[in-house]
Amino acid sequence: MNQEKYNEDLFSFIRNSPTQYHAIANMTRVLANNGFIELREGDSWLIEEKSKYFVTRNNSSIIAFLTGENRPWETGMKLICAHTDSPCLKVKPVPEIQAHSMLRFGVEVYGGALLNSWFDRGLNLAGRVTALGADEDGKEIICTLLVNYDVPLVTIPSLAIHLDRDANTKRVINPQLDMPPLWKADNILKEASLLKEPEISCSASRSFRLMLLEQAIKENPNIHIKEILDFDMSFSDAQPPFFTGFNDNMISAPRLDNLLSCHAGLKSIIRADGPAPCLFVCTDHEEVGSDTAAGARGSFLNSVMSRLIPDSEYRMRAASRSFMISLDNAHALHPAHADSHDSNHMPKLNNGPVLKVNGSQRYASDSESSALFRYICRRAGIPLQLFVMRSDMPCGSTIGPAISSTTGIKTVDAGAPTLGMHSIREITGSDDPFMVFQVINQFFSMESQPILSLI
Repeated sequence: MNQEKYNEDLFSFIRNSPTQYHAIANMTRVLANNGFIELREGDSWLIEEKSKYFVTRNNSSIIAFLTGENRPWETGMKLICAHTDSPCLKVKPVPEIQAHSMLRFGVEVYGGALLNSWFDRGLNLAGRVTALGADEDGKEIICTLLVNYDVPLVTIPSLAIHLDRDANTKRVINPQLDMPPLWKADNILKEASLLKEPEISCSASRSFRLMLLEQAIKENPNIHIKEILDFDMSFSDAQPPFFTGFNDNMISAPRLDNLLSCHAGLKSIIRADGPAPCLFVCTDHEEVGSDTAAGARGSFLNSVMSRLIPDSEYRMRAASRSFMISLDNAHALHPAHADSHDSNHMPKLNNGPVLKVNGSQRYASDSESSALFRYICRRAGIPLQLFVMRSDMPCGSTIGPAISSTTGIKTVDAGAPTLGMHSIREITGSDDPFMVFQVINQFFSMESQPILSLI
């Protein structure tokens, strides 16, 4: 696969993954089409040597693995970890906000979204619904289905500069008041004439749940759906990824953080064929702390490892010999704000993956795991950059420390350089996704695990 084909596939993956639920569904299809066998947490597992499997949790996290032929407690395992969620606007349980002949949808801000980037754009609505339906015999069932309108359904209009003269200097965004997207703007006279009620005020023509019911039926015509019982729906940018810059040397896309990493891990695990056991782990809820059943601080990975290696002593031996790359996007140097970076650590677009280090262990990298990652990049022929936060600024974190602290697996934090982190659209270099993939592919394809020895 060359870079052009790789980016084309990345664009398709992002376009078809407006939510973490859709991302998992897409990864599931790719894995199944490449010989991976689906396991279910509620079933008994029969794991065979040199076989490929995957298991999901909450429709939003996934672990795919190759058992290989090596004994993991003797040679260790290779792990790539990423997260499936991105900052967004999540629809409230009763979302309808009706006033002044207009209908808006109430939302909560999920994660650390850069809110000013969400205005005056077409927003898509997607997610999952849990519905009451019926099987072929008419027996009631409860099922979960994916929904994706895949159109610019709503928008969040800015207040005109004429009505807010301080907008460019003192503007404060109130999530409760400013962020509900506008869905409907009625013509009162037209509505009144149709209903023959001259003094009628604007009212919602249908409830939000009825909207979802109609869309769920449209997307799942072979399933008899009676009612939407509940939903996890969110808004995201409706515009697909595109190239920008001189000679298309940059990529602008929604949810690059962290679908870029999910895609790199996915494309690498399906190519892995070495003797060492390999795991690809994607968890949900990183943007809100990972303290959930489907998050990195939950039991998912430890549960899978316990079933792969039931004996606790062997499992601990395997963990001590394993190595994990926590893959999440890194802050690239902004051309107008170089002073926001440490002067000796200024990663740039199209200059290779970024190794992330923090003295307070907000990133899991240390000298040993960093050295291993350098070695892998060198074997892949890919340049490496470094990122460290300014000492007078707080540092974010990743799933790296969350997983390494509960498993004991040596971990490094790295990722593609990115501008506009947590904006509705983020920017990376056109070369960067493929370089990340090449490094991960090199890691999974190495016959033996790099060995650390204390001399």
